[in-house]
Amino acid sequence: MIEDRTFTVETGGIRLDAALLSQFPTSTRAFCRAACQEGDVLVDGRPAIKGQKLRGGEQVLVRRLAEACDNRVAPNAAVPVRCLFEDAALLAFDKPPAQPVQPLTYRETGTLMNGVVARWPDVRDVGDQPLMAGALHRIDADTSGLVLVARTPAAFDALRAQFAAQTVKKTYLALVEGSVAVGGTLENDLVHDPTLPFCRMIDVRCARARVKSAPLHAVTQFTPVGRTTIGNEERTLLEVTIYTGVTHQIRAQLAFAGLHIVNDRLYGAFAVEGQKGHCLHALAAAFTHPVSGDAMEIRTPYPEWGHLA
Repeated sequence: MIEDRTFTVETGGIRLDAALLSQFPTSTRAFCRAACQEGDVLVDGRPAIKGQKLRGGEQVLVRRLAEACDNRVAPNAAVPVRCLFEDAALLAFDKPPAQPVQPLTYRETGTLMNGVVARWPDVRDVGDQPLMAGALHRIDADTSGLVLVARTPAAFDALRAQFAAQTVKKTYLALVEGSVAVGGTLENDLVHDPTLPFCRMIDVRCARARVKSAPLHAVTQFTPVGRTTIGNEERTLLEVTIYTGVTHQIRAQLAFAGLHIVNDRLYGAFAVEGQKGHCLHALAAAFTHPVSGDAMEIRTPYPEWGHLA
């Protein structure tokens, strides 16, 4: 962390965030902009203005500026975690809904991984993404259920190789609107909708604007395992299996097939009054243990909405 540093701008015509990054190359452009916006940078004694251009000769005071190495998961023991499995190589957790897996910056402290690194500090430096801290995969914040975390670099590499080879079998529960009598297999080539500023996946064949990223092939299998009626509305509990891990894969593909996950308003489901989040749960994962080589499966308990008795 860079604190209480002063420098003089030597040349004009440069943006303040660019000048900061030139002076402090261990930071990042995003952190320089954030420091300006948060009042941590003064130019000639006055708070910086967003996008400010410099004339040259100004005195810049940096009260506080994060460096790239600071962008790691901060431990927070106040975040509760539910550990399902633990050994020297691997951890498994049951994540509640409405909680992100990992922070987007070091300032965010309420995610699952903030709680994990507080109790298992050895995972903080595992993996190739510091803000994942050894987490092997993501699930959406509103999706509950299983998250696997590697405790050593060797375990991380071995398990990530299994994910990349699509040999990890991931099973989910999804409560969908309507009555579903039979299961099926869904295949789509998914891309981010280029017309929206937020993340929503569409089939590349439905894109009405130029797609900048390559489509990702997704295969989803589903089987009905229970039914219920809430008022006049029928609902079906599906067990869903995937080997791929495309963003919003299950949510998008089920919606394309007319099987809307309950309360998943992003993908066209009806809003459910008083309910937060959608009814999707990461139930289990089957894979090969990274050290012993044994086949193993880790399962989570059913969520409350998954009990249809």
